Amino acid sequence: MSAPGVCRRSFAPIVARLASLAFATAAAFSVAQTPPASDAGDRSPPVAEATPAPPTVDIALVLPLDAPAYARAADAVREGFLAAAEAAGGSLRTKVYPHGEDGVLPAVEAARAAGARVIVGPLVRDDVKVVAAMATELPYTIALNQLDEGTAAVPRFYTFALSIESDARLLARRLGAEVLQAGGASAPTHASSVVVISTDTPLLKRFATAFAAEWTMAGGSAPGAYRFDGSPVAMTSMRREIMRKPPGAVLLALDGASAALMKPYLGALPAYASALVFERETLAVARDLDGLVLVEIPWIVDPGARQFAAFPKREFASAALTRLYALGLDAFRVAQAFGAGAPESFTLEGATGQVTLVDGHQFAREGRLAVFRTGQLTPLDGAR
Repeated sequence: MSAPGVCRRSFAPIVARLASLAFATAAAFSVAQTPPASDAGDRSPPVAEATPAPPTVDIALVLPLDAPAYARAADAVREGFLAAAEAAGGSLRTKVYPHGEDGVLPAVEAARAAGARVIVGPLVRDDVKVVAAMATELPYTIALNQLDEGTAAVPRFYTFALSIESDARLLARRLGAEVLQAGGASAPTHASSVVVISTDTPLLKRFATAFAAEWTMAGGSAPGAYRFDGSPVAMTSMRREIMRKPPGAVLLALDGASAALMKPYLGALPAYASALVFERETLAVARDLDGLVLVEIPWIVDPGARQFAAFPKREFASAALTRLYALGLDAFRVAQAFGAGAPESFTLEGATGQVTLVDGHQFAREGRLAVFRTGQLTPLDGAR
């Protein structure tokens, strides 16, 4: 873990990994005017004002590395960020500012005092809200999580997040093309409908809600809703009820273990899910997911892709940490775009998906569609 205050420069061999994009910086000097003399015979010599220190950081990375609850996640982001910096091979000065549970503001202030042109972070959603509410002017800041919906725009403040809502919207658009258009006006109503099976966990409720909103915007009727119960009796009963009027597709707003239990009960019904179902299950469990379509990051779906050749692969304990490593890879490249000021447009075929600058100072991310085949997650027909 990087210690506070340790700065890595691109020209030092041990840290060639951190350089990319040169920012032109220069110190501004000024000299005070000679103060008026108290009398003609007593003139004080001119006194020079203190010279402002030149900036020592171009991009600052602010992460909760000292917070036990978030340290592993933050370390995965840092590893990805530094790997991208090394691959870029430029002269950018990059410095990591770790902080604890309640230390995000001092970390941001330290980055500002060092003259950082861009701050990447915070990572935790509550910290993002705290920094966005700061009264002082920020450098360009790229938060790695979302602001609450309806939050007023903050100057120079951008967001780039692994949003589960973006995965839900992509699936809704895919189903809109497949189910609604395939069903047509003459098809039975139930054939152009979808069913959502979900749990009460906040993250998966957000996934289901975002899907339903995008689906209805595409012209679909309100999805049928079922609450997941993992008992065989409950799943048999749910299957019986669903198959009375088979829908065009089923969305599983479930984690991997629950999805593996439910999927066999759906028979041949097309089934879709979020990336949360993929946590490197055993092959036996993954086979129960065969045919399930989900949205995942390209770094996991197609790690051998040519655009990733320059980046080192890392082994992590979970797919969630691998996604955060990919977020770090892309976050550095997003930060590079601010070298000459805020970009007017931006598109990146990144490790987390296609990243695009959209309205509201958001770097939106669209993942990759994938499907389980014989227990393995593979790209779906090369489609996005």
